Amino acid sequence: MSKLGNLGARLHRGEVGYDFVGNRKIWYGISILITITAILGLAVRGLNMGIEFQGGAVFTTPKHTAASVSQAESYAEDASGHDAIVQKLGDGTLRIQVAGIDTDKADQIKEKLAGDLKVDAEKINAELVGPSWGEQIANKAWQGLAIFMILVVVYLAIAFEWRMALAALVALIHDITITTGIYALVGFEVTPGTVIGLLTILGYSLYDTVVVFDSLKEQTKDITKQTRWTYSDVANRSINSTLVRSINTTVVALLPVAGLLFIGGGVLGAGMLNDISLSLFVGLAAGAYSSIFIATPLVADLKEREPAMKALRKRVLAKRAQAAAEEELPAGGRTADEAEDATPAVVGPRNQPASRGRGRGRPSGKRR
Repeated sequence: MSKLGNLGARLHRGEVGYDFVGNRKIWYGISILITITAILGLAVRGLNMGIEFQGGAVFTTPKHTAASVSQAESYAEDASGHDAIVQKLGDGTLRIQVAGIDTDKADQIKEKLAGDLKVDAEKINAELVGPSWGEQIANKAWQGLAIFMILVVVYLAIAFEWRMALAALVALIHDITITTGIYALVGFEVTPGTVIGLLTILGYSLYDTVVVFDSLKEQTKDITKQTRWTYSDVANRSINSTLVRSINTTVVALLPVAGLLFIGGGVLGAGMLNDISLSLFVGLAAGAYSSIFIATPLVADLKEREPAMKALRKRVLAKRAQAAAEEELPAGGRTADEAEDATPAVVGPRNQPASRGRGRGRPSGKRR
């Protein structure tokens, strides 16, 4: 068995563990700092919305166009008066995307591009997206996200309890905010593929969270009938027992996504993969973090506010204090003087002295 497998087994049995819940203020602080950075990125730079949301036109040139990407970008910006995004596809064609233009001017821009690129205008394929259609797509995306959130909260409230549903919702909002903030800071284009990626990573985030919640629900049955563990202690054990499983699941999911992002989008230049791969990569990492460091500690915070859990915590701490005091006293809790008085005079087996001269020199041991 590997070292990671041994560690996972020891974590599951509770032989080792890290106090995630006890250090929750540190994780809350880190999350708040990252979230503020993401919000500032959204406020200052904003999202680079694709033409599906803004409206515009996409021009695809014939194969093996002589112009380079930078030249085509310059030609498109001169022809349209707007910023352009140019991608070179695998078959040698150029995909020129111009957002925010009036679709009535598409033919004029197409003619100008054909002259600059020295190709036949009839061979340039133009796809037009109206601003009203883009606005409709954006509204549908927000509606889908809102419906997803509502269904998640309702399901978790029924399957577990409302505190776990609230904690899961906070974790999901945390993941979405960080992912969209990274998009703003990096400047990647937001397309319908990005929305699909966001919905996908929310599913992964919920999976890790529900695994921990299920373990926590199972271990906290009749928790008030014992005085050994508080709710936070059991929550911490639940995180540790599922920690290796969550890490393995996240790493296995991140490897192919990293291939799409860094090899497909970076090395091979397939820019259309960036919109979905970045959201998956950042969202998977943020989802694994939030399920361990945000969702479960937040549930523990909410549960510890209940009167029953407060009373349990007092009983557990009182018992621990009593046990610690008894361990400090010698001889089972007696004072030092009492322990000394109660100590027997002779400790260990007694050695009986042998009779002098008994049987000396006679095999039978009898005296004559």
